[in-house]
Amino acid sequence: MQIIYAAVLIVFTLPGLVWADEKPVEIHDKIVAELGAPKRVALTLDACSGKFDENLIDFLIRNRVPATLFATKKWLLANPLGVSIIKAHLDLFDVEDHGENHIPAVIGTGKKIYGIPGEPDVIHLRSEVTDGARAITEMIGIPPHWYRGATAEYDSQSVTEIEKLGYGIAGFSVNADAGATLGKLAIEQRLKNVKDGDVIIAHMNKPASDSAQGLSVGLIQLLKSGFHFVRLDQIKLQETPAR
Repeated sequence: MQIIYAAVLIVFTLPGLVWADEKPVEIHDKIVAELGAPKRVALTLDACSGKFDENLIDFLIRNRVPATLFATKKWLLANPLGVSIIKAHLDLFDVEDHGENHIPAVIGTGKKIYGIPGEPDVIHLRSEVTDGARAITEMIGIPPHWYRGATAEYDSQSVTEIEKLGYGIAGFSVNADAGATLGKLAIEQRLKNVKDGDVIIAHMNKPASDSAQGLSVGLIQLLKSGFHFVRLDQIKLQETPAR
C-alpha cells in the first residue's frame, strides 16, 4: 500500500522534536486510476458501536454490492447476528479495523475530537489498533490491512504509528450520511455527486437512522449509471484534497 499522508501543523520546532498545537486532519482518499478500468467507486461502512443495520446489509447482499466494513471490537462483540451474516458473505464484504473501543487517533492528555477523548499516549493508540485487528482476525477469520480511526481524524504522530504497525489508513472522498445523522433525501443528494474513483463513507450501526433508506436509493442509481463497486482490498488509494 503506497500512500503518503501530510498532517497540518501549527508548530514551533526543534530538531527531532515538535512543540505543537497540532490540528488533527481528516484524510481524503480516492481510488488510484487505472487505464481502461470502468467507473469505480468504493463503499465503506463504519460499525462504531451500537447495533446492526440488517436492512442495509440485506440490501447490499440482494443487489450484490461489495463493501468494505470497518468494525470495532466493541461492535463485533455486541452484534453476533451481524457477524454471522457478514461471515456468510465474505465474497462481498471485506472487514477492516475500526479499533478496539472507537477512540480517536489523536495522542495527548485532554485531546478530543467531536467531544470524544483521544489516546493518552502511543502505547494506548497501538493497543486500540492491534486489539481491534486481533478481534477481526479471530471473529471473521481474515486479518485486516486497513485502519480507520474513530471520527476519521488523525494527528501526525498517530499516522506514523499506525503505518509502523503495517496498516494503510483509509480515508474517503464522499461523506454520505454524516455519521448516520442525515435524512433520506440528503443522503440521496450526496450520492448523486459521486464521481469515478470516489470512496464513500457511511454507517451500518444505526438501524433507526435513514442511512439504509437513503443509501439503497442512491446506490441503485449509481449502479444504473454504470458504476462498478470495489472493496479496498482490491484497489490502491491516493490522498487527495477535500472537495
